Amino acid sequence: MAEEKKTVKKAAAKTADKPETKAKKAPAKKAEAPETEKKVTKKAAAKPAEEAKVEKKAAKAAEKEAKVAEKEAKKAEKAAKKEAAKKVEEKPKVTEATAFARDVRITPRKVRLVADLVRGKSVKDALGVLAICNRVAKTPVEKIIRSAAANAVNNFGMDEKKLYIAEIQVGDGLKIKRYIPRAKGSASPIVKRNSHIRIVVKERN
Repeated sequence: MAEEKKTVKKAAAKTADKPETKAKKAPAKKAEAPETEKKVTKKAAAKPAEEAKVEKKAAKAAEKEAKVAEKEAKKAEKAAKKEAAKKVEEKPKVTEATAFARDVRITPRKVRLVADLVRGKSVKDALGVLAICNRVAKTPVEKIIRSAAANAVNNFGMDEKKLYIAEIQVGDGLKIKRYIPRAKGSASPIVKRNSHIRIVVKERN
């Protein structure tokens, strides 16, 4: 009988323990549920924040692209303006070169005698004629012819072999007035004339 009572007590104890365990386990499950809900809400809240960041990055990239496009457009406009200005500024090809000599201390009449010898001749022939000439004015005229030929070749790229003297002009320059003493205390004026020389060189076709 004692053994039967023990078994009954044990059975009753087991039956009494079982609902307690169930009662304890049930609230644990209920406590886990809000934690999962919090995680889900956090993930749901994080998604729109990430989307907003992506949208901001995309907007910044679009702004940068727009700025780059504007800069390229401005550069293209400047280049087009420069090209248009160059086209407008393009000058016709130069076909002649000039050289000047001012206030040469020789009278214009003496210089014209030499200028008539070389007018219309090629540069090579003119220099040959001046090499033989025994006039005083041959030296300045020769210098100016060489200067005009050098201007044509170096500055305008003309062919030296085709050059000829298209124009040669001799004009009055500065007049120096002096006086020479004469008889009975009088004086006679002296006019020392200078000359301007201009030479134009062209290519012969």
